[in-house]
Amino acid sequence: MKINETVTKFCVKDQNGNEINSENLMGKKWVLYFYPKDMTPGCTQQACNIRDNYSLLKKHGIEIFGVSMDTAEKHQKFIEKYTLPFPLIVDTDKKLIDLFVTWGEKSFLGKVFNGILRKTFLINEENKIHYIIEKPKVKDHVQEILTHFGINS
Repeated sequence: MKINETVTKFCVKDQNGNEINSENLMGKKWVLYFYPKDMTPGCTQQACNIRDNYSLLKKHGIEIFGVSMDTAEKHQKFIEKYTLPFPLIVDTDKKLIDLFVTWGEKSFLGKVFNGILRKTFLINEENKIHYIIEKPKVKDHVQEILTHFGINS
């Protein structure tokens, strides 16, 4: 997916089994943020930054969804432990990860491997990619989202 490209239609489920359908998001600003794994330090910082600024996103009419390959049960534990007020999409089959091309080569402690790339897609009211944050700052993620949507918080 590239900037100005219309999001391919999809229907997935969140941690509670609720359907999230891209067509139902038409007319809204929304965000898909892809992250490697629940309960890890960077992913927890990122989720907590969103949690702490969630009311600001809602004030500006922005819906946000986290996406990883974790199971619904793991997402539920993550949400409960950190009181996350937004849904986490279950993508164990990599449907969205493949659609948004967020799987690739990474390195950690000198080891090279393939995994989910931390990447955020901002989608406008016409369901077009407005902006892609290639390497979001986990501690300032919401500010990056607002800035790229042209919103001064």
